[in-house]
Amino acid sequence: MNTRHAPRPGRRRGAAILAAAVMTALALLTAGCETVSYYAQSIGGHLGVMAQAQPLNDAIAGARDANDARLAQRLALAGRIRDYASRELKLPDNGSYRRYANLHRPYVVWSVFATPELSMELSKWCFPIVGCISYRGYYAQADAEQYAQGLRRDGLEAYVAGIPAYSTLGYFDDPLLNTFVYLPEGELARLIFHELAHQVVYVRNDTAFNESFATAVEAAGVERWLAEDASEDARASYRQYDARRQQFRALLLGTRDRLAALYQTPLDDEAKREGKAKIFADMREQYGRLKVEWGNYSGYDRWFDQPLTNAHLAAVATYQQWVPAFTALLVQCDGDWRRFYAEAGRIGALPATEREATLRRLAPPATRVDTLTASGTGAGTH
Repeated sequence: MNTRHAPRPGRRRGAAILAAAVMTALALLTAGCETVSYYAQSIGGHLGVMAQAQPLNDAIAGARDANDARLAQRLALAGRIRDYASRELKLPDNGSYRRYANLHRPYVVWSVFATPELSMELSKWCFPIVGCISYRGYYAQADAEQYAQGLRRDGLEAYVAGIPAYSTLGYFDDPLLNTFVYLPEGELARLIFHELAHQVVYVRNDTAFNESFATAVEAAGVERWLAEDASEDARASYRQYDARRQQFRALLLGTRDRLAALYQTPLDDEAKREGKAKIFADMREQYGRLKVEWGNYSGYDRWFDQPLTNAHLAAVATYQQWVPAFTALLVQCDGDWRRFYAEAGRIGALPATEREATLRRLAPPATRVDTLTASGTGAGTH
């Protein structure tokens, strides 16, 4: 079972800091200057986030003292969601999301995704502990943009995405952040469940597996939270938001599939470029029709206002590829979260080709998360 049994918080923090120091020393001995610089900003950036975190009760008291009722309310809500995650979804019962930090910026990190001009294959970068992943994260937007510019000079297409939260896989007690604490209730629950899921099952060198697993956990978990603990207004708001998001994702994934099919044809590169431009234009037209259907809701305008590339679409696909398979697996486990995590861990431990074949067998032609009846039977924690 590929689950993470978290050590005591103090030991986890000490071990993580020691591991970070060791990785830095190894990098200095074996890597070039650019790699050393990357590790330094990663370690320094994360330790900076942790240094600003304070216990949730202290943060709530501070918000009330400052007459910031909105922040106090959001932190209290996050605390209830965090308790629910361990109690009902059997996610790790540790110090993660029981502290709060205000970073005074809109995102905690900015991730860089890259693909060739005529391919949907994401570039990968390999690191200690997490293995090879299909993005590269920076704590400063300027650093991410600078790196992306270098990739573009090398002929790749690059996309820089602001990320509100990330998981340290249980090595640190990840804090609540200002970058996501003000999200609508359903979205806040979704994010907390997603990041905690990464602490349960994580497979080195398989971003699609890890993100799809966490996305399936978040989707099923938020359905339960909304049904059992949220207000009717919160439920209605999330249903509308999620319906739009599903349509948006379907548009992007459909476009991604059209592009992937185009790139596999025997056409010459110039013809592929022309086809690519038409497909992107079609996507923008379809989005315009969706906006009319949504009553001119503009929530995704910012995404469409930027120059779009293969990397934008490949990044979305990474998070969704195996969600139907994991959703089906949860149904097969009768909604028992522990059985589900154990089975996901077993699949994750398989060789890569066997793992993918197993997920393909699990995935039905269509799966709806709202058909799940996850009971989360059993007591205790992982």
